[in-house]
Parts: sequence; structure tokens; C-alpha cells
Amino acid sequence: MKNLVLICLFLSIFWSSVTAQQNNSLAIGTIDSIHSGILHEERKIWVHLPSSAGYDKKRKYPVGYLLDAEKNFESVVGMIDFLSSVYNNNVFPEMIVVGIPNTIRTRDLTPTKVTGGLWIDSFTAANSGGGEAFTSFIEKELVPHIDSLYPSMQYRMLIGHSLGGIMVINTLMHHTKLFRSYIAIDPSMWWDQQRLLHEAAGTLKTNLYEGATIFLAMANTMPPGMDTATAKKDTTSGTIHSRSILQLARYMLDNKNGLRASFKYYDDESHTSVPLAATNDGLHFIFKDYTLKYPRDAFTDSSFQLAAFLKEHYAALSSEYAMVNEDGSNLLPPQDVVNNLGFFMMSQKQFSKAEDLFMMNIQNYPSGVVAYRYLGDLYAAKGDNTKAIASYKKSLLLKEDIETRKKLDNLLSPSKGHAG
Repeated sequence: MKNLVLICLFLSIFWSSVTAQQNNSLAIGTIDSIHSGILHEERKIWVHLPSSAGYDKKRKYPVGYLLDAEKNFESVVGMIDFLSSVYNNNVFPEMIVVGIPNTIRTRDLTPTKVTGGLWIDSFTAANSGGGEAFTSFIEKELVPHIDSLYPSMQYRMLIGHSLGGIMVINTLMHHTKLFRSYIAIDPSMWWDQQRLLHEAAGTLKTNLYEGATIFLAMANTMPPGMDTATAKKDTTSGTIHSRSILQLARYMLDNKNGLRASFKYYDDESHTSVPLAATNDGLHFIFKDYTLKYPRDAFTDSSFQLAAFLKEHYAALSSEYAMVNEDGSNLLPPQDVVNNLGFFMMSQKQFSKAEDLFMMNIQNYPSGVVAYRYLGDLYAAKGDNTKAIASYKKSLLLKEDIETRKKLDNLLSPSKGHAG
């Protein structure tokens, strides 16, 4: 445990130093747009790419599609970026986040048409029921657009809150292959006299969900003094939102068709405050096996094959999460994870482990500059100047770097006088 704390601290300091901003601007994404023939309008989308996408050209990333982007984009991007980073031991995978801002929210995020009812005003009723067309836009226009322009893999997640949450459930029930995982936050299952909820009783039993995962969250919207037990027995409109979610949770947790489901009630969160906590918990549940859990002796036992351990871990993730590269091959250990582990092993004088790690990165990412540079440092530390020179030259061939050039010149300096 002490060694694990040490390496996390080391990587935290190291990573913070190499990811500092180089200018005075901060950006968490770009604004893209797509014309939808299905919705007959121009749609803005907000796209966040992981920082490693700027240099790790071989990598593909899972994609999280986020509804109500104008409310939740910044928090979701920040959360995923923070917890998918090296210094947080890659709790989640790095992800592309596609935020979908609203145009007519009550049209796109309602699965059925209504003419009136509880909490329904005339504008909402008149514009309701466009959820299926909106889902068709995502499936037939937006996903192909993202896949054609960005380094995406086929693993997709859908996150939605409130009306967005009911669209997450509608997608799970009626478009079962479009997404691999779902986070439904305080979904409006009361909509249209609980029509989708009534469908869920049978649909969740008959659909096949092998490999799919959903996290369902519920905020505290019950009248003061009431808890979930009393809400289940209540019949007033004041509890229909809570009762509907509680019933949906029972249907989900009773599912025997491969759906991995979790439900959490947030007693201290309101309908508007719950998305932050629920998204965090949902991501932890969905990716519960993703983080690297190093054996106790991984960094002290010279015989432990750290490079092989990483390869096996990411191969297992490929199988569990169906995350594969375009050619069908397994996920590769990320460059930065491997390079930083190698650098740490080198600092601990475990040169064999460090060399294995750098060589694995060179095999997986032939155009990666850092592994060659660190390999040069390793050989120089061992006194093997011939290999160090070759590694520095390869690094500089890929990308010129002042510090690497100085290191190479220092190794070459004894022979400069004879070079003429």
C-alpha cells in the first residue's frame, strides 16, 4: 500500500507539471454543427476530446452522449477528465463527450404526444412527442457524424436528467443496441400518465440486454416528512414522480436478461442538484472494473512482469466492456500510463521493468516520441551510450526537442573533435 501511495503521488506531481496550460486560454471543447434532415433544423453540438487525442493518434475513445448539454456539459467533462487522468489512476476511461444542447426541449425529450395532464401547459402539450424523431437523429445522423470526424470507438453511453432521463429509459427499452451504458437521473417517468413506466413492466423482461449497464438515480422530491416507504403507498400527485422512479427501479433490478443495473436514492439532493453526484456515482458503477489495481509487490518485486500485467488488464477490459480498436484488436495500455510507470520504475533503479514498459509503448505506438526519449535516458543511466544515442536520435527524428538534442550532443561530444 505504501508503494501504491508513493507512485500515485509521484504521478500526480509529474502529470501536473506536464499538463500545465501553455497560453492564457482555457477550453473544454469545440462547437460543431450538423444539419438534421430528420428534425429539419441545424443542430449545434459540443464536443470534448481527451487531451491525449492531440498526440495519441492511434487511440480510439468511448463516447458519452449528454442531453441538456447547456446545463451539464462542463461538470461532466470536468469529472471525466479528472478521474480518467493518470494521477487518479484512470478510474474511468478517457472519453469523448458529445453534448447536445436543446432547441425545443419538450419536443425532443418527450417520448409520446400528450394533449394535457399533470404539470403540462399548452406549449408543452403542443410541442410534445418528438422523442422518437430525436432518437432517430442521434442514431442516423449524429452518431455517424461523430464517428466520421472524431477518434471514436463503438462503445457509447447516454446520460440524461429529468425529461432527458425518460429519454434514456425510452432508448434503453426501444433502441437497445444504440448505447452500451446509460445514466438516467431522476427521470420523468410520470409523463403521459406513466405510459412508459407501464410498458417497462413487460419490455424489461423480454428484451435482451447482455453486456448493457444502467445506473438509475432518484432525488428527494417527496413532501416534507415522507420517506420512500411511505411514498410507495401514497396515491397523490405529490409523490407520483418519486413513486414512478421507485417502481422503475424494481423492474430494472428484477431484470434477468443480462442488464447490469443499479439504483440509488439521494435523500439530500433536490431534482436540480442531483445530476452532479449521480453522474459521478453512475460512472463509478459502469466502470467499476476499469481502474488499475496493482498487486502489492508490483513495484518492489523485480520478477513481477509489470508490462505483461498492463497488457492483460486492458485485454480484460476489451472483453468486459466490448471496447476494441477498429481492427477488432484489444485496447492498448495508454501511452501516458505506460511512459509514466516506466519513468517511475527508472527512478527506482528498476531498469529491466522500465525497459519492458518503454519497449511495449514503442511496439504499440511506433510514432510515440516520449518512449524513445525515456529509453535514451534509461540507457544513459545504465552507461550504454550506444543504445542511448540511437534512442535519442529516433526521438528527434520523430520530433525535435531542445532537451533531447542537448542530451544527444553531450553523449556525442567526446567524438566531435574527430568528426572534422
